[in-house]
Amino acid sequence: MLPRRSLLQTLGGGMGLLGAAPFFASEALGGTGSNVVHFAPRAKRVIHLFMNGGPFQADLFDPKPLLEKYAGQRPDGANLRTERPTGGLLPSVAKFYQRGQSGLPVSDLLPRLGEHADDICVLRSMHADNPNHGPALMQMNNGTILPTRPSMGSWFLYGLGTENENLPGYVVLCPGRPVRFAELWTSSFLPAAYQGTYVNHADLTPSKLIPYLQGDAKTPAAQRRQLDLMQRLNTMHLQQRGPDNALEARIASLETAFRMQSDASEAFDLSTETEATKEAYGKGHYANGCLLARRLVERGVRFVQVYYGNGQPWDTHSKHNDAVQNLCKDIDQPTAALLADLKQRGMLEDTLVVWGGEFGRTPTTENGDGRDHNHHGFTMWLAGGGVRGGMSYGETDEFGFRAVENKVHVHDLHATILHLLGINHEKLTFHYAGRDYRLTDVHGRVVQEILA
Repeated sequence: MLPRRSLLQTLGGGMGLLGAAPFFASEALGGTGSNVVHFAPRAKRVIHLFMNGGPFQADLFDPKPLLEKYAGQRPDGANLRTERPTGGLLPSVAKFYQRGQSGLPVSDLLPRLGEHADDICVLRSMHADNPNHGPALMQMNNGTILPTRPSMGSWFLYGLGTENENLPGYVVLCPGRPVRFAELWTSSFLPAAYQGTYVNHADLTPSKLIPYLQGDAKTPAAQRRQLDLMQRLNTMHLQQRGPDNALEARIASLETAFRMQSDASEAFDLSTETEATKEAYGKGHYANGCLLARRLVERGVRFVQVYYGNGQPWDTHSKHNDAVQNLCKDIDQPTAALLADLKQRGMLEDTLVVWGGEFGRTPTTENGDGRDHNHHGFTMWLAGGGVRGGMSYGETDEFGFRAVENKVHVHDLHATILHLLGINHEKLTFHYAGRDYRLTDVHGRVVQEILA
């Protein structure tokens, strides 16, 4: 007699679903989210454009002309103490212009994004708690520097459920692996159903992009029979073992995967887009990620993260000025196209777009021509979904090193995003290990000043 695992693997080869179960587990309970909306939401969905590695704020949205005046110096009285030794001030390669009717300052490194200045709200006073990539990525994604809490996407899905039971409610797009990888989209102690679905979109070939989606069974009826058998075996196993969150998620995810075969294949197929649309977004992994994000939220996916690239591409410890020009050239057109596309489709009103990294970079030099990590003050921006466009909020000091006015902590950002989704961040809780947990823990302030 075949062991249960071998039997399921044999059946799964025909279904194409056993291998897919971890891929689709995020949706197992997504349709039965808590639906804890506390007030009318301004946003129904979120696209998070993640610049992993950490962009330098004064290159993009926070002009600091004194960097040029004091180039190579560390002026007396300037609070520029960093965790590691750095040199004098390094001027930005960018020039700033007032864009749109609002006159919002935007770098000339982002000319196309500048056309949307009236749609974006720049948070210049972001700050976090740790200068290292791993902990900072965890805090930005999970609300804590410790790898033991659910990701914000899992909290969103837990609170709101999904709009489309035939697609995952939470998708993570990255052409490779960011630092800390799956810890950044874990459901942790929340039910496994709320874990993010990771898609490596470096290769857009359908069989590579969505592995195991289509099986070897010739007909839907044959797949249905195989699925029913697997589900009976799984249910028997569950009855013998007692409560098992992972197994319950697997049972539900197999049903979801069966339903998803046509919907997911279509959602990830960029060949159905017009040439004009593809040309508007441009070429490259990030451009494809932005276009996929629009397609996914359009089809009811609640939360989509688009990581810029593998590893830490914005981590410019050397040759910063050369690197940032190339990076900005790569993100400018796709980001602008995404905003324009959402707006043209009437979706920007209820889609929140969030842009930024895990922290910023120092105004002082590292290795002569690089910049080190800086969690004391950095920039992010939001657009759509109930946010006031054409404005900046908060300030860093005269060199762009430290947030000094209207400071916005990562916890405040999370509280504000939840508020825009119609959720009181203090009331979205999950009881675990003797206490109630929430994304913002015991912190967080909704930044009311940026709400439309």
